[in-house]
Amino acid sequence: MTPHRTPPLALALIVAAGGALTLALAGCTGIQDALSQETTAEFSDAADLEARWDTSVPWLPADATAIVTKTKPDSDIATVLLRSGSALDAATCTEVDRESAPTVNVPEGPDVYAASRVFACGDWSVAATDQGWYGWTPNSAGEKEQAAS
Repeated sequence: MTPHRTPPLALALIVAAGGALTLALAGCTGIQDALSQETTAEFSDAADLEARWDTSVPWLPADATAIVTKTKPDSDIATVLLRSGSALDAATCTEVDRESAPTVNVPEGPDVYAASRVFACGDWSVAATDQGWYGWTPNSAGEKEQAAS
């Protein structure tokens, strides 16, 4: 009987595929971000976000904590999920019919399609969550116009 040998190239491909599978199963955010061309970041509170993040969030409550952001690099597309017990500032945000949805999503964020109303805060739309707020930019032109009025 002749022993069966796997050709070296086939063996290398099997090992590489197994490694890719292992990485995919690990659920590593860095790998997911690299493949999706999205960047996820976490901030402890509002001061931390304002100090380290280069995107303006004019509606951000001062008591915001446990902040998670997701962005598309080199664009204005962003999403923010945070904990807060504060209401949004009425001078900055106006409740409107939802016309938009996030382009990038924080996995722990709410289903924004379940909300018929959101707050328009300039370029941002913001939906209430059980523990705070979930905002995205850009929003629709209609939402932005209503925020300015």
